[in-house]
Amino acid sequence: MHTVTLIPGDGVGPEVIAAAKKCVEATGVKIKWEKVRAGVEVMKKYRTPLPEGVIKSIRKNKVALKGPITTPVGSGFRSVNVALRKTLDLYACLRPCKWYPGVRSKYSDIDLVVVRENTEDLYMGIEFAEGATETERFIKFVKENKKVEIRRDSGISLKPISRSASERIVRFAFRYAQENKRKKITVVHKANIMKYSDGVFLETARKVAQGFPEIEFEDRIVDNMCMQLVQKPNLYDVIVAPNIYGDILSDLCAGLVGGLGVAPGANIGDKFAVFEPTHGSAPKYAGLNKVNPTAAILSGVMMLRHLGENEAAQKLENAVTKVIAEGKYVTYDLKEDLNDVSAVGTKEMAEAIVRTL
Repeated sequence: MHTVTLIPGDGVGPEVIAAAKKCVEATGVKIKWEKVRAGVEVMKKYRTPLPEGVIKSIRKNKVALKGPITTPVGSGFRSVNVALRKTLDLYACLRPCKWYPGVRSKYSDIDLVVVRENTEDLYMGIEFAEGATETERFIKFVKENKKVEIRRDSGISLKPISRSASERIVRFAFRYAQENKRKKITVVHKANIMKYSDGVFLETARKVAQGFPEIEFEDRIVDNMCMQLVQKPNLYDVIVAPNIYGDILSDLCAGLVGGLGVAPGANIGDKFAVFEPTHGSAPKYAGLNKVNPTAAILSGVMMLRHLGENEAAQKLENAVTKVIAEGKYVTYDLKEDLNDVSAVGTKEMAEAIVRTL
């Protein structure tokens, strides 16, 4: 029996997570769900979209299945997801991007994994507002110490990348490759320009790679990587990148395989793991039983593998694959014609997957 924290989220979150929960349970794996609330719906009661009880539950159970959450403006959080990652040190964002026959895409036979560093880079939020006193001091410091003039009407963000954080994310990527029989790691950077930040990431990656001689290692400059992925994505396997590049590249790779509706994800640390679809909360579709549940269900597949339930995970992924390929009981975005009246809802697609198990 596994105990898992269940966070429905808001917007379309409760619908896609209910679908994922139903499918995970149908595999026969025994799971006790500990349901906790987060998001805009709890703001009035707790004055925060991320109550402490959510964190406590994940700390206790180690694993969570989470729906997308809207971060209210003025809540004090840059992002609920960022807050979770920082609090629980979920330093690795794992985003598989796999094409399933039947999904509308310009590409086929793509099976990529993006490993994104989650804790550093521009997303640390170290910013200086335009015109602020501290910004003036910073501009003066740069002028005096670096002999560089920054315009006084600038907003400024800092980009720290450490050797220690770089080492653990690259090592995570290599271990993932080992465990999943992947053959190649591509590290993405802009070290040709940012020699003291991206340079640290690249240099550290090269050193880590020496400990995994059985796995092919290469590096790509980020702008070239974007072109390469559009032109010849089949050349790549596991991609590891600093925070902001990983964020951008994972969405690009999701686009190669049909979009965020089929893109699962996980945020993983040494102690805790949170599994969630990559897409957002899409409030305008909430309650319409319309959105594609595939990303949430495949996040459930990732969770089952993390729990060591590999047979059940493969069984569920096979069922998803079959339902999508058949094309009968799928949501509108998986139809050739988006206006196809035979499209089913979120709940009905999940039920078809359960019947296929």
